[in-house]
Amino acid sequence: MINETEQEEREYLEEIKEKLSLAIKRVEDAVKGFSGELREKNQYIHEHRSGMDEADMVAAGQSINRMTFTGEAAVARKRKLLKLVQSPYFGRIDFIPHKQETSPVYIGIYSFMDERVRINLIYDWRAPVSSLFYDFELGEASYLTPSGTIHGNIALKRQYKIRDGYMEFMIENGLNIHDDILQKELSRSSDDKMKNIVATIQRDQNRVIRNEEARVMVIQGVAGSGKTSIALHRIAFLLYRFRDSIAAKDILIISPNKVFADYISNVLPELGEAHIPEMGMEELAADLLENKYKFQTFFQQVSLLLEEHDPAFIERIRFKSSFEFLGKLNQYLIHIENNYFSYSELRVGKTTIPFPVILEKFKAYHRVPILKRFALVVKDVQTYVRDKTGHKLTGQQKAIIWEAVPAMFKFNNVLDLYKDFYNWIGQPELLKIDYRMGLEYADVFAIIYLHIRLEGLTTYDHIKHLLIDEMQDYTPVQYAVLSRLFLCRKTILGDVSQRVNPYSASSAEMIERVFPQADIIKLDRSYRSTFEITAFTQRIIPNPNIAPMERHGQEPVLLRFESKNEEVEAIKGMIAAFKNSANQTLGIICKTLLQAEDTYQSLQATGVYLLTAESISFKEGVIITMAHLAKGLEFDEVIVPFASAGNYITEVDKSMLYIACTRAMHRLTLTYSRDITAFLST
Repeated sequence: MINETEQEEREYLEEIKEKLSLAIKRVEDAVKGFSGELREKNQYIHEHRSGMDEADMVAAGQSINRMTFTGEAAVARKRKLLKLVQSPYFGRIDFIPHKQETSPVYIGIYSFMDERVRINLIYDWRAPVSSLFYDFELGEASYLTPSGTIHGNIALKRQYKIRDGYMEFMIENGLNIHDDILQKELSRSSDDKMKNIVATIQRDQNRVIRNEEARVMVIQGVAGSGKTSIALHRIAFLLYRFRDSIAAKDILIISPNKVFADYISNVLPELGEAHIPEMGMEELAADLLENKYKFQTFFQQVSLLLEEHDPAFIERIRFKSSFEFLGKLNQYLIHIENNYFSYSELRVGKTTIPFPVILEKFKAYHRVPILKRFALVVKDVQTYVRDKTGHKLTGQQKAIIWEAVPAMFKFNNVLDLYKDFYNWIGQPELLKIDYRMGLEYADVFAIIYLHIRLEGLTTYDHIKHLLIDEMQDYTPVQYAVLSRLFLCRKTILGDVSQRVNPYSASSAEMIERVFPQADIIKLDRSYRSTFEITAFTQRIIPNPNIAPMERHGQEPVLLRFESKNEEVEAIKGMIAAFKNSANQTLGIICKTLLQAEDTYQSLQATGVYLLTAESISFKEGVIITMAHLAKGLEFDEVIVPFASAGNYITEVDKSMLYIACTRAMHRLTLTYSRDITAFLST
């Protein structure tokens, strides 16, 4: 066996770093060469343009494009090599395939080959053989390749922590060595970007990441289970596995807000993949509605629920977030198909077109969206008249038909039909349109759904994989829209306990009703918070299935004060203590935006930032925000102010309190005035 001792491993690391440095030098020389050739080619074209014909120009352009592409690939290769120099690999397995010699496999974030002898020195974590590291301990093992399953034995398994080219430690034993490394990683401070987890991927996570078969995968994970990180690593794996047929530009992430998108933006580039396009549901809605309607955002909807307890508003949201609502929309579509084309014969000059003829034409196009059929029926009626009269139609006759046929249908635009829907179900009070404020958020995707069914909308055919985060915040109607717009594979993830709107929360089982073919994965192990913090959050929303990581720390602290002013003064002291600690991030997470803004005004200081719906980036230091915007983020320390009986009252409030507390990794403090919220009083 090579490199038996830790000293030999350290010497081997130096050899690898030297080979990487030489490879970097070769790539740099190649980049310089490409740059020189490109300058010469451009200079040649500039000087000889007048004497070049079209074919010469095309050939020269293609040559420049090839050189540019090759140069860009070399630059990307250099970037990967520079990252490998910092940490070439994190794991090793000695695998003995049946009837073959031992093959040491070093596993890193990227692959690296000694090009002189054509030997792979480091294997990409996504390579088939690398799955052994995540799935097996010592002994019998196997891995799947495109050509079949390889069986053998793992004789040795090691894990390393290499930072800035220096080996901090090496762990070796015959048990699951991931836990030791995992504990060390989880104990580290947070920063302003989500990290990759390639060195600590667990067996159950690896199965999710490497699943190639699922058309729709739904990942329901508890707070801190790493579901977003797992989903991003799954995307990285699929880009590696199917690199000939899918690229980063072919994937779309539906993210809850810009800050979260910024927070996760480092993961895929760290894994060697290009940035993935992302958009929010409001952006998608505005795009689909072509900015014709002004509408309330999801953030505004949640803010209203938190600031005002309006029973009528809640009832509108509750109904429009149900499967019953989607079912009634579908029934209404059948109803208008059968009943809203009113009987009327049509006279064009001396020719009469009987209504049954017109209706027959209309029904013949049953596969075409209703409001798109009229143009087809008009052409058929024109043909009917021309055949009856034996002459071409005049402009006036065509105009009569164009005006008469659509007028036979009761309504000719989607918004009027949507209003009529509520009369049809006998509940007109469930639609409230304030033309100054715009549509309520709960109506937006219902109208889009009717647009799709009545007019048709272009599907996003260029997207080959859709990633939807915070699945619990989307309704059956929204999923019905997504299923019709995106015909590609999907990864959908979230946590029903972290719903920011309990009147429209979606579970994995609910989503399965829209996507019956979905593979449902449940992740119950929580990695983010200490055992003590996880146990504390169970007082708010119990989950008997949650399995906290055995990483211990301070018990959460409840601090009572006589007034909000006292709370704010105490928080100032906590901020000062945080700045003198080794921690990097402190979240002060309020219930509402108004509370967050007031707290920010009271605590303004260097390194203290306010995070709002308009924010576009997540920063290290002290972040003041509301729970809704903190979803998906994590902090070394969290302070939840104003956890008083008069502040956290409703079911929506309880969800916000749970979300706020589950953002904490190492330390959690709650402050309150007079009486604590009933959600924590027992």
